[in-house]
Amino acid sequence: MLYFLSELSDGGDAFNLFRYITFRSGGAFFTALILSFIFGAPLIRRLRKMQKNGQPIREDGPTSHIIQKAGTPTMGGVLILGTLFFSSLLWARSDNGYVWIVLLVTVGFGGIGFLDDYLKVTKNNVKGFSSKARILLGLLISLIAAYLAQKLHSDDLSRHLALPIFKDTLLNLGIIYFPFAMIVIVGAANAVNLTDGLDGLAIMPVIIAAGTLGAIAYVVGRTDFTAYLDVHYVEGTGELLVFTSALVGAGLGFLWYNAPPAAVFMGDTGSLALGGALGAIAVATKHELVLAIVGGLFVVEALSVIIQVLYYKRTGKRVFLMAPIHHHFEKKGWGESQIVIRFWIIALILALIGLATLKLR
Repeated sequence: MLYFLSELSDGGDAFNLFRYITFRSGGAFFTALILSFIFGAPLIRRLRKMQKNGQPIREDGPTSHIIQKAGTPTMGGVLILGTLFFSSLLWARSDNGYVWIVLLVTVGFGGIGFLDDYLKVTKNNVKGFSSKARILLGLLISLIAAYLAQKLHSDDLSRHLALPIFKDTLLNLGIIYFPFAMIVIVGAANAVNLTDGLDGLAIMPVIIAAGTLGAIAYVVGRTDFTAYLDVHYVEGTGELLVFTSALVGAGLGFLWYNAPPAAVFMGDTGSLALGGALGAIAVATKHELVLAIVGGLFVVEALSVIIQVLYYKRTGKRVFLMAPIHHHFEKKGWGESQIVIRFWIIALILALIGLATLKLR
């Protein structure tokens, strides 16, 4: 929205700053962060008043959760989505299709998560929205996003899969591109959702992944950088840096209240939306496979659940003491803060490895 101020510039005044993605990204970051601090405490008080029993806690989970986390309100993702959406609209170019695609996915998955959280709270039960319906709605949103993204991509990139490390290597997936992109987006959404099980555990890796994908989006959206690094140029994706900067600001603002002991949980409202956003950015920038590296922590969390379920159905035994894997370490005696901080470190290392793929060609 504020980009229009650049049209008032003669090239040598303050209005000219609004032409630059980096300047507007900084504005989006601070806007989301400040709004989170302004509205965070009042929103938490409102959620606590509305949710007398807070988020329902799994009875088969760690005993400490039933004791320590009972009564903590959920749906804090509303704070993240509100500040993220407003800041993105304020600072990003309104004529950029990629921004609207990512916002569509973020709001769409946020809506699914909101309904799930609402049903859990009103029923005081860990079972909320139908899992099948949730997946189907997610796939529908992802299909729309994938279709719109490939329409924006150039002919040599549309429906193609770019391979990291290998220079100028593109696989033409044809019609298979759509189910692949849908799996990327829905998979990312649910992987972040599974990771959100401890105070602060999910939000910081999301911030790290978003910052990394924002840098990638900025690089692949500039011809000078793509020529130097030998990566594929995707016109217009640089504007996604504004969105990811807003996400980082909103995420840090939420972490202020979600740090142990959490005053609020993001709930499915936040985790599904943020995971979906990461997947959508990866599809937009043609870095779907790199997302598996940058978001490797989320991949491991999801795989731990899949392995646990399949192995238990086959043998009646468990591979992990409890899944997702962060609960396994809780059962082994690791403290919550110890698990969270170590997982943050792993997320940072994986993000740096993901960034390195830009240069390794």
